[in-house]
Amino acid sequence: MREVLTFIMAGGKGERLDPLTRDRAKPAVPFGGIYRIIDFTLSNCINSGLRRIYVLIQYKSFSLQKHILSGWNIFSNQLGEFIDVIPAQQRIGSDWYRGTADAIYQNIYAIRDLDPHLVLILAGDHIYKMDYRKMMDVHNANDADMTLACMEMPKESASGFGIIEVDQNHRVCGFQEKPVHPKTIPGDPNKVFASMGIYLFKTDVLTEELEADAKNAFSEHDFGRNVIPQMLKSNRTIFVYDFVDENNQPKYWRDIGTRDAYYQANMDLVKPNPPFNLYDRQWPVRTYHEQYPPIRVLSVLTGQAMASGAIVDSIISGGCEIRGGKVDRSVLSSAVKIEKEASINASILMEGVVVGEGAQIQNAIIDKQVVIPPQARIGFDLEADRKKFAVTTSGIVIVAKKASL
Repeated sequence: MREVLTFIMAGGKGERLDPLTRDRAKPAVPFGGIYRIIDFTLSNCINSGLRRIYVLIQYKSFSLQKHILSGWNIFSNQLGEFIDVIPAQQRIGSDWYRGTADAIYQNIYAIRDLDPHLVLILAGDHIYKMDYRKMMDVHNANDADMTLACMEMPKESASGFGIIEVDQNHRVCGFQEKPVHPKTIPGDPNKVFASMGIYLFKTDVLTEELEADAKNAFSEHDFGRNVIPQMLKSNRTIFVYDFVDENNQPKYWRDIGTRDAYYQANMDLVKPNPPFNLYDRQWPVRTYHEQYPPIRVLSVLTGQAMASGAIVDSIISGGCEIRGGKVDRSVLSSAVKIEKEASINASILMEGVVVGEGAQIQNAIIDKQVVIPPQARIGFDLEADRKKFAVTTSGIVIVAKKASL
């Protein structure tokens, strides 16, 4: 796969994930207990045999850089392999990255230096497993200038995505950004093709289109809004890669750019039969592991009785102590401590959270290093919670990192 150069877009502000992104870039937000969101895209690359990867960063990138340097320094530069972080550098002008296309354009020198046959562009904030080699096979079979990965979705959900219009042969003939009246899949008026934000280009086509877009003073310099429509006008050959399984059913893919989507994707992991399997040894998800002691679940004396620690349908990370408390359908990151008679239900607790004796938490996200006082109740009275915390549209309470309660 040395003829392929990969870019991962990891510079977004992630404003819709506030307060989880107040101190970190969106791809650096913890997910699934021990991971960061970007780990899933990077793992896809490694499992697909891709060994030349640039990660483009910009906003609040310190923790993301630290994570990649600590956990992803796994290649040999002497063999021409790398995962390198490139911050916005203003190499071409005085602007920071102004859009997805501009971010690649500002690093066009890196493409020319390596002179790959293909350039793969990925988002660093999605949860999914994809073998990109299958997408490349479709791209090469069609001799396409560009191939877009897409998901079949109900027509009703189109207003939240970029929608791809195709003909009977899956050749792209239009692109709509979050349309109210979307173009549907040929032969299925109830389904649409939604863009996954995954783009594969012939290198010469990409550089030509980026240069043309850069000269357009009215462009937003975005692949979906500008570059793809520009390519369609000039009759470039664009096809879709339909992300389906062997039964022709859509595979698991989640854009977790909103707080509710982030919460629901975590809750998917603790279902009895999770739609996304973290335990697949054939497709491992890598991350950086700090050293923690084993998980400990204790029974603690309470008055004349014993309060037994209990865990039900949950993900518990290393270093956690359940000291007579109960955890149900929740995701706990490393070094979380649950004291006696405390209860955690349908919640996400990040690293270093301490839940005091008798406290109750439900339908909540508690960011790093928060101490929940004894007997506190979170997620039971949303009106009271709104005065102190962020509350999502669906009623999920979010306690910000290091918040004082």
